Amino acid sequence: MATIDIDREAAHDAAQHELSKSIYPHGSLPSLVLQWLDDVLARLVSRAASVPGGWLTIIVLLLLLTVAAVAAIRITRRTMRTRRGHQDALFGTTEMSSTQHRSAAEHAAAEGDWAAAIRHRVRGIARHLEETGVLLPIPGRTASELARDAGRELPGLALELHGAATSFNDVTYGELPGTEPGYRLVAALDDHVCAHAAGSAPDDAARATRDGWAEVR
Repeated sequence: MATIDIDREAAHDAAQHELSKSIYPHGSLPSLVLQWLDDVLARLVSRAASVPGGWLTIIVLLLLLTVAAVAAIRITRRTMRTRRGHQDALFGTTEMSSTQHRSAAEHAAAEGDWAAAIRHRVRGIARHLEETGVLLPIPGRTASELARDAGRELPGLALELHGAATSFNDVTYGELPGTEPGYRLVAALDDHVCAHAAGSAPDDAARATRDGWAEVR
């Protein structure tokens, strides 16, 4: 049987061409950059003798390539974090009151759009907590941060808040379908939050009256 004579560079090119086919999984951008850098390094090493300046030129080129690769990876990661921060924010670009969010949630529920209903109801809960002073308005707050922050102020509702945040994330970012039972749980949490706010108002008023009376005396 005849043998196939193939040099190192041709074998490398053939392997790279084969691995570039769509049947093989491709990694993230940082891994692709490192793979490209490795490919350039292999080519430079194989052609070192023919490069003007020899190894000195190759070392300078490698330093420049390394700096470029690191900069590209950092820029990519910063862009991904920025996009993720905007995408994960609880509220959209249109500011609505808690009442408006509840109305939108009920409208979506009536049409069977449970994912939109869940999103609006959770946003209504968040807005209600901000309107009543339980939470300070924080731009870019996520559903998970809402559950964490509100859970500290309302420990009796911490589990429900966590469940609502999970439902919000599932239908918004996990691309899972919303369900009527899921919406009903979030709506029940909304009722509990409103009841808690209504129940705490007399306590606050009574406390203020007692404090005022104490000062008068």
